[in-house]
Amino acid sequence: MSLLKNKRLAFVTLIYWLLLAYMVAALFFWFIELDKQNQNISSIKLQELKHDDPSYYPKAVAIEEAKKRKTAQYLGEGMTFLALLTVGAIYVFRATRRQIRFSQQQQNFMMAVTHELKTPIAVTRLNLETLQKRKLDEEKQQKLIANTLQEANRLNTLCNNILLAAQLEAGGYNAARQEINLSDLIEGCIDGFQARFPQQLIIEDIMQGIYIHGEQLLLEMLVNNLLENALKYSPKETTITVSLYEEDRQVQLQVADQGYGIPDDEKGKIFDKFYRSGNENTRSAKGTGLGLYLCRKIVESHNGYISVTDNHPQGSIFAVLFQPE
Repeated sequence: MSLLKNKRLAFVTLIYWLLLAYMVAALFFWFIELDKQNQNISSIKLQELKHDDPSYYPKAVAIEEAKKRKTAQYLGEGMTFLALLTVGAIYVFRATRRQIRFSQQQQNFMMAVTHELKTPIAVTRLNLETLQKRKLDEEKQQKLIANTLQEANRLNTLCNNILLAAQLEAGGYNAARQEINLSDLIEGCIDGFQARFPQQLIIEDIMQGIYIHGEQLLLEMLVNNLLENALKYSPKETTITVSLYEEDRQVQLQVADQGYGIPDDEKGKIFDKFYRSGNENTRSAKGTGLGLYLCRKIVESHNGYISVTDNHPQGSIFAVLFQPE
């Protein structure tokens, strides 16, 4: 299906540029024809002049000047039309391509979100049916309950991301701003992740007593999405480092992983809505393409800036810089 869509898109693109080339060729053709007509009219007027007429020379000069003006007029109008045609064609092509890509990303999002919704529901149902139909020992029961709670938390996070993305897009989210202890908030998020994923090593480098003016739910979602992104695209045996410090009244949060990394040509795209990296190492990972988009929107709503750089020797570093308000 994807190959068929790509072939159709390539065919439509080819037809578009062929039509544009035809229009440009027609423009040049009409310029040549009009210039020829101008030359012929000037020649006829010159032939009609009498050589023994005392005003022959001034009239001939006037005819030549008129011919040059007409040529310049045709050339100017043609160049203006060509420039407008070129700018319009490029604008339409880029807008159409952007819309097609966005539509494809939406389709990918719908497929991904369907899978993301069905998986935790299926796991939760299976666990509950197992608890209902079988008499298990206490240890196995607690393990199934913990797994069910983990899937419920995953489902809740997904729903929150979708709802928040819709609210932010429509401008309908009313944030309750207050002074937030960002140090405590980040440590709480890390504790929650370590409880859910005890096998993952998270190193904390948190400066204490850092406060910012913001909305607690959004900031928690920001930190959780960054942690989940690092966890999702990192091998289990690697470490994730979370740093928070303040310098010159600027607060910086960093989440560094030792995962597969992000290609340079995709670093500016990963914060777009529905975008998912095309890296073969990350393509099979679960996700909807909303997490980093929400991170960017949340950071921007808190007068901040988010960026991604390479972590050496391997991985990525997501940095959030909060400016003083």
